[in-house]
Formats: sequence, C-alpha cells, structure tokens
Amino acid sequence: MPKILLVEDNEMNRDMLSRRLQRKGYEVVMAVDGEQAVAMAQSEAPALILMDMSLPVFDGWEATRRIKAVPGMKTLPIIALTAHAMSGDREKCVEAGCDDYDTKPIELPRLLEKMETLLNRKPA
Repeated sequence: MPKILLVEDNEMNRDMLSRRLQRKGYEVVMAVDGEQAVAMAQSEAPALILMDMSLPVFDGWEATRRIKAVPGMKTLPIIALTAHAMSGDREKCVEAGCDDYDTKPIELPRLLEKMETLLNRKPA
C-alpha cells in the first residue's frame, strides 16, 4: 500500500487519523511541523501528503510551497487538511500547491475517496 506522510501538530488528531489510515492498509509516517514535513517529504518519498495548514515553525501553505519547489516533487499529491472552511480557503490552498482540500473534523470516507483519486491519477 502507498506510504502517506501525515503532517499534523495536534497529537490526538495525528494519532486518530494515523490509526484509521493504517487499518485501511496505508503505511503512515508523521511530521509535527512544517519544517519536518519538508524534510520528510524528501527523505520518506511518500505517495501522498496530508497537510494540516495550521502548523508551527512554518505553516502548511509555506511547507507545501517548499515541497512543490523541490525538483521531482512538483507532482507529489498534497491534500490540505484544515478547520478553516471560509470562503476563499480552498483557493488559497490550491494557490500554495495543494491538489485537494478537506475540512476538519475529518470524514474518513470522503478523505479516502480524495486520496484514492489522487493516488490513481496518472502523471501528466
């Protein structure tokens, strides 16, 4: 199964979502801040990143921009996870380089569908 990089600073959210993804057969590696996310995106070579947007060190928008700027990582799928469900938030995530967007609290069936769509996408 694909390796997922879960970037989440809230321990309870991280633990709950990682266990649910592992039960679905995904290999899950975790980062707790934006800086660690950028480093692990390169060292772990995940198939997909779930990126919390409110992170310490630098936020999910900045982490996404940095990851997408790395040669060979421009097509790495990133789904923004955010409690921000305001008008314009989805556009802000897409502008930063996220491929999709999901709101918290996480609805696992909806998130899994978005993940599968991106994981099955053929590179351009």
